[in-house]
Amino acid sequence: MATKTTGPDAHGDRVMGVEASEDAALVAAAAEGDAAAFRTLVDRHLSGVLAVARRMLRDDAEAEDVAQEAMLRLWRSADGLEVGALGVRPWLRRVVSNLCVDRMRSGKRLTVVEEVPERAEPATQHSQLEAQDTSQRVDAALKALPDRQRTALTLFHYEGLSQIEVGQIMGISDEAVESLLARARRTLKATLRDELRELLADGQYE
Repeated sequence: MATKTTGPDAHGDRVMGVEASEDAALVAAAAEGDAAAFRTLVDRHLSGVLAVARRMLRDDAEAEDVAQEAMLRLWRSADGLEVGALGVRPWLRRVVSNLCVDRMRSGKRLTVVEEVPERAEPATQHSQLEAQDTSQRVDAALKALPDRQRTALTLFHYEGLSQIEVGQIMGISDEAVESLLARARRTLKATLRDELRELLADGQYE
């Protein structure tokens, strides 16, 4: 007798399947002009789109602009947009990545001075402060990378795209992507040392 799969992977697949189905229905409704359906899509996906933009651009104001534009493109493209098995996330990820690359290529990005707000921290939050310090050092090292290297690293490691997909988004060859990744890793290894293990958690680039 066949055994029904009930493990964590099966549960995750069901959740993804439900979300993809819901996304498809919401996109179809948005295509018909249903503003409420579009707002639901925004509530569901804006934070993820914003996270991608922030990591690529290292600038909150620009990231917010790009994230909003990506969602507007979803609204405009809803009619005829095919939602796959993973929902609308892959489409949005590609749109926001392309928008970020376009903005970096334009050479018109604003330079914003980031100030860390002063905030009292309880004495019991020592471990959280250490984690925050590590995160800040990693963020600073990423921000210091040249735009193309940071973009390639973000898309490949944080967004899980293949080198070929990264090359398609950036408009460069697979070999060029590999070169950018290699240079970015060398710089980060020299800069971060211990923090690199957290940045590239899979350890394949030790």
